[in-house]
Amino acid sequence: MPPVLNHGQKYYDQPPGATTMRTFILRDKHKKRLYLILVAAAVVVLWFYFKSTPEEYGEDMMEEGVEGLTFSKRQFFLGKKPFRILSGAMHYFRVPRPYWRDRMMKMKACGLNTLETYVSWNAHEPVPGKFTYEGMLNVREYIELASEMGLYVILRPGPYICSEWDFGGMPSWLLADRNMKVRSNYPGYQEAISRFFGDLLPRLADLQFTKGGPIIAVQVENEFGSYSQEVDHLLFIKGILRLHGITELLVTSDNSEGLRYAPFYNDALPTANFKDFDQGRSHFELIRQTNEDFPLMVMEFWSGWFDHWGQTHNADTLSEYVERVTAILEAGASINFYMFHGGTNFGFMAGANEFQHYKPDVTSYDYDAPLSEAGDITEKYMKTREIILEKVYKPLGIMKLPEIPPNTPKKAYDKLRMEEYMDWNSLTSLIMKKGSSVRVQPMEMYQFAHGVGQSYGYIIYRKTIGSGNTLELPGKVRDRVQVLLNTWLITTFDSDSKHLQVDMHASQPQSQLDLMVENLARVNFINHHAPDPDILNKQRKGLDGDVKIDGKFVTDWSALALDFDQDYIFRVSRASQWKSYVAQKNSPTLYRAYLNIEDTPQDTFINMKDWKKGIVMVNGVNLGRYWDVGPQRTLYLPAPFLKQGKNEILVFEEFSGGEYMFFETEPQLG
Repeated sequence: MPPVLNHGQKYYDQPPGATTMRTFILRDKHKKRLYLILVAAAVVVLWFYFKSTPEEYGEDMMEEGVEGLTFSKRQFFLGKKPFRILSGAMHYFRVPRPYWRDRMMKMKACGLNTLETYVSWNAHEPVPGKFTYEGMLNVREYIELASEMGLYVILRPGPYICSEWDFGGMPSWLLADRNMKVRSNYPGYQEAISRFFGDLLPRLADLQFTKGGPIIAVQVENEFGSYSQEVDHLLFIKGILRLHGITELLVTSDNSEGLRYAPFYNDALPTANFKDFDQGRSHFELIRQTNEDFPLMVMEFWSGWFDHWGQTHNADTLSEYVERVTAILEAGASINFYMFHGGTNFGFMAGANEFQHYKPDVTSYDYDAPLSEAGDITEKYMKTREIILEKVYKPLGIMKLPEIPPNTPKKAYDKLRMEEYMDWNSLTSLIMKKGSSVRVQPMEMYQFAHGVGQSYGYIIYRKTIGSGNTLELPGKVRDRVQVLLNTWLITTFDSDSKHLQVDMHASQPQSQLDLMVENLARVNFINHHAPDPDILNKQRKGLDGDVKIDGKFVTDWSALALDFDQDYIFRVSRASQWKSYVAQKNSPTLYRAYLNIEDTPQDTFINMKDWKKGIVMVNGVNLGRYWDVGPQRTLYLPAPFLKQGKNEILVFEEFSGGEYMFFETEPQLG
């Protein structure tokens, strides 16, 4: 029997009127006649269903009262008609809002009929109970645009999304609770999910397919089987989804471990995540063995992979990619390309992994995807389009796909010289988020603003000390600390450092000791086989414990949140502490330059080749980190972040700044 999944009713064993050929064969009297009628009817149905051009494909189904996405005998049905999902992942929060349409047009031109997107909880609820959906976070507008473009939508609202996104999309303020157990039925976590979904889902519920919108499926959590066996948590999330009006098909996505969770198969359709089709075969076999009706769906076909700082750039051979896509389509499976367009981890939103060693992700989320970070057509795109046309559309009589939109223009602006700088004491004097504690504690634990701690950027622990030699820091650094004495760099420790001691040789009666700790990213993925499977609940950043100088405890610390939020960037931009440019060495410094653009702004890539490590902000937008350890060497600067005339560029350099910034028309990702 097929499982109970939608509205508490069974999915169709067969669609209305689709009595099988085998039934007719058993009726000897009318076998031949009915067989011919069936074949003729099937041809007519398929012709009407697929006669529309790819641009029109799907638009006629978005009507009030139609049947949603269902399945029977390994086949999806949408509006009671056979349907195959050809989907691409693209996240609204990684793509400039003015470029959403361009990227969707390129999806359509590649033959896709569906858009898949995560929802970023930490971006939408940066402070408990205070929600934002402005600009790049306007998820409703994003889904409405997909509908306008004739794309269906698979919504993956989390609350945990992984996605190489800080803390897997969960807000850091959860960690202010020392007993927090994320991705579980811990009451504090349940309460937070209920509040977030209670605000988010009513904004989107009317965009479901059965209500006339494009959303055809909604995912319950994400890759949960790799993390936990607490199936009750999935049931809790399902209940919240249903409570707030989500009525479409529910799905899960997992690797082989998660696909073994039979207890949840009666509540959501299982789909597979993989890259290598040899592995994918075993995933598909698990689905086949579970239920004869389940269709095969790769919710995440990993079209490429992401990069970590200090490691090599990940890229597949084109032949490997073509072989995998071809095999999936020839298996009759539906597919979601993860990613189809990766975009950028703007600001401090890149995630991290921690298995044997902590590894933060780079700013670019190019992912070696069919569309590049800047939305450009790649060889992968052209091969994907060719395969989809040959394997899916031509057998249905559709011989061509829509024209491919052009790439956005790029420009290498002239190199830009820094004009001004602001020294360490000046830029820290402008910080308004301040706290204090007897012992140093994680950034999430301070009450900096709105009753919550710090989420991103750098936290500074400051203390005026007398003379002293050996400084000893507590525990483990999360994730990178620079020890500054009277603004000058003494040493740097990171999360792999074992002996957190340094000789400072502080000799003045009063010296300013600053411990600037950078949150490089909270871990976004861990499985229950990891050395510490509870690592997600330990993602508090900064230092925690007792600092000692010459063996004596140092107490009564000031804490400053250097998070480069919009208020702070606005404040430093208008400050009077700027001085004419002089290169600063071994001291964190803020630099400023102005890019003058006479014509219409164009996309470009910033090369920080003479700099060491820091962030770049353009017209108040934090583009993300640069770091000379690579592999990424350029930062993507989209044209919508620029304007005609004078563009302010700020650079926060942690060590020793350069003099020039360079612009290029091509990315350097390693």
